[in-house]
Parts: sequence; C-alpha cells; structure tokens
Amino acid sequence: MAASATATRLVAVAALAALAAVPVPAGARPDPVVAALVPVSAQPLGPAQPTEQRTQCARPAPLTADPAAEPAGHRLLDIAQAWRFSRGAGVTVAVIDTGITPHQRLNRPTAGGDYVSTGDGLTDCDLHGTLVAGIIAARPSADGFAGVAPEARLLAIRQSSGAYEARDRRGSAPSMGAGYGPLSTLAKAIVRATELGARVINISEAACLPAGTAVDDDAVASALAFARSRDAVVVAAAGNLSDVGGCREQNPPAAASARDAWNQVRSTASPARFGREILTVGAVDATTAAPTPFSLAGPWVTVAAPGTEVVSVAGGRLVDALDGEDGPRRLAGTSYATAYVSGVVALVRARFPELSADEVIDRIVRTARGGPDQDAATGYGVVDPVAALTADLPNAAATPPPTRMAAPRPDRPDHRAVITVVCTLAVGAAVLAAAFAPRRRRSQPSACTRR
Repeated sequence: MAASATATRLVAVAALAALAAVPVPAGARPDPVVAALVPVSAQPLGPAQPTEQRTQCARPAPLTADPAAEPAGHRLLDIAQAWRFSRGAGVTVAVIDTGITPHQRLNRPTAGGDYVSTGDGLTDCDLHGTLVAGIIAARPSADGFAGVAPEARLLAIRQSSGAYEARDRRGSAPSMGAGYGPLSTLAKAIVRATELGARVINISEAACLPAGTAVDDDAVASALAFARSRDAVVVAAAGNLSDVGGCREQNPPAAASARDAWNQVRSTASPARFGREILTVGAVDATTAAPTPFSLAGPWVTVAAPGTEVVSVAGGRLVDALDGEDGPRRLAGTSYATAYVSGVVALVRARFPELSADEVIDRIVRTARGGPDQDAATGYGVVDPVAALTADLPNAAATPPPTRMAAPRPDRPDHRAVITVVCTLAVGAAVLAAAFAPRRRRSQPSACTRR
C-alpha cells in the first residue's frame, strides 16, 4: 500500500514538473487546460466496477481485398520506402485498446494488464486492439503484409470493450468507444504503459461528448503529463462521427481565428482534445488523401493518416472486414489512422533514439504533407514517414513561438476534496502545455528522398 501511494504521488509530482517546465509566451490567454493535477495510480488493475460480457465476440469476415496487393494506406504513405531507414527495432509501443489476442504475426506481445475484466491484456473479444496492433507492428509473411514498424515490440493493455458493460449502468460516465471503458481507467492505463517502459502509447479510441457537456478528465490530463515527463509519445484518435454516442455533429471545417475555432466546437473528444500535448490523428481516404466524412474535425487535430481500405491481421490471416448483422463491415476509422501514426513514431524513435518525445512530435508535424497552417480535419497534414526519417530540420529551438490559443474548459465538478496537488503557478503553465508548441515550418527533404 505504501509503494502504491508513493507511486501515485510521483505521478502527480512528475506531471506538475512537466507542465511547469513549459515556457509561457508573452500575451498568452490564461485559459487553463488542466484545472488541477489529481493523483493517478495504475493500481489496482481490473475494472472500476463489476462488469459482464453482454454480446458475442467479433469475428473476421472473409477477405475481399487482393491478398497480394499492397494496402492502399501503405501505398499512400510509401511505407516500403520508409523501411529502408527504419523498422522500429527496440521501440515498445503500448496499445491501450480492447486487448491483443496473440498470433504468430505479432512478435509475442507483452501482457500489460486488463481494466475491463480479470485478464492480463492478451484477450481481445472485439478484435479491435488486435487489428490496430497488426497495423503498427505485424511481422511480414508470405502474403506480403507487414505492419508499419514490424520490428517494434507490443505492450497490450485492455482498457475498453464493446462486448462488456458495467453491471450497474446507472449514472455511467463517458466511455472510450461503445460498451465499457471509463476515462478513469484510461488514466490508469496511460500510467501503466508509461511505468512499463512504452516509448509510444497508442490510444485508438475516444470518449465523445456534445460541446458544453462537463467531462471529468483531469486524471487523463495528469496521466498524459506524466507520460510526457517520462519521454513517451502519446498518439490518440480524433474520434468518429456516429449516430450513437457523443460525436453526432461535425465541427466546423474552418474558423476566422483560433479563438473562434474553439468557440464553434459542437462535439468534443477526450483524450483527443489535448493535442498537441499529444499527437491527435484524423483520418483521410487511403486513395485520394482527402479528409473522410466520418473523421471528427477540431482545433486539436495534429496530423492525419489513412483510415479507409484498411487491411490488418488477426488470427494469423489478413482481415479487411468484420462480420456484422447486415453483412461484412469494412474496417475504417480514425482508430486505424492512429495506428499508422504510432507505427511512424516507432520508426522515428528507432532511427533517432536521442530525440525527446517533444522533438519526435515536432519532427512528425513539421514533415507532414500539409500547408503552413493547422486544418481542423487533418491538422498539419498527412504524415510523411520518409520525410520524418530523412529530412534535415532546422533547430526546433530557433522556431518562433506559436500563436495558437488554449482550449476553453467546460464547467467542472468540484474536486477540492480529492485534489492533492493544486498549484496556481502550475495552472498558468498548464495553459500552454496542451496548446502551445513550436510553429510548423515546412522542411526540405534530404538528397536521398528527392525524386
């Protein structure tokens, strides 16, 4: 018990230090992104309340894609060319998702824990986490498919499941995706992944809410700050529009100013809304690179990646759809776009092990294929793995400070009885932690990437 309490205090202190270290540009608007730091511990493992399985587990549908063809997403990002420079060797990628079911193509995922039931993270009733893991790090086989970072290591943490629900659903809090997966256990899972040494943390789901709805995600913010203090890059999905859940209304594609962009938000998502403290990923069409209509736009979107025509592996075979009540459901979504970006981050971390998490994010952003300004649908553009691995970038320290505004916070519950760390100065620093980062400047590819 004493060790657990000490670990909890360390998370709060480390998070405070990470936020307090962020410089505050002159004239910055003092809207707090993190109202206060709260204690977060990865323990105990297991769900926050009793759960039970309510639906059958997902099953792959027969493959419809050409098994010999290069996946459209791989082709758009030129993954084969990126493998000339890195394959992600030695980098641990945590997949906080529905678990990972091991198979021969996934290089022995490490069990990281289960916050849904009584497992160890290596059980996936939904197949979602397994498919995400395949895009990140599946090993090559005779079919020619491989994940973006096939030599990376995987850490499996089950935090959500569409097949499970809390036994008592009265007063249920926002969940990561459908089914069970409260934000409270997401915070625990982020801390758990960080403590187990993940250099990249993939979160391919989001808790969606209509704008103006109070959401208690201070623990998530604190866990993200702790991950940053331990040099982990967190990559999170922007979220998908849906007829059910909180992401029912698309956000405006453009605004006259950063302040207007935040004020015009109609749907919000956590942890997505903490970009650029993290990499928040939108989805584009894998063939045209155009923004997909289902990808939730917002001023927090950092970059984009392919989210359609998805192919991955489960049970050792290629999968591009799951069985549904009305027939096969093709794989698509910001979940899979996020997996692509996590794979790219693993490639960069393997090639440039000396770079900090912030420097890796900066490199990913500044080499993305987009314009000089942030776009609500695709952020700073579609990730460019080859450029991220080869571009000669100016010193980030010389980059002028940004002018982006912080996100206004919705009304919050009163946490004064449970908050153990409240620091007025930290609030000022926290304003900038999730909102201010070096302004993106287009870089020139090195000679080896010019065509």
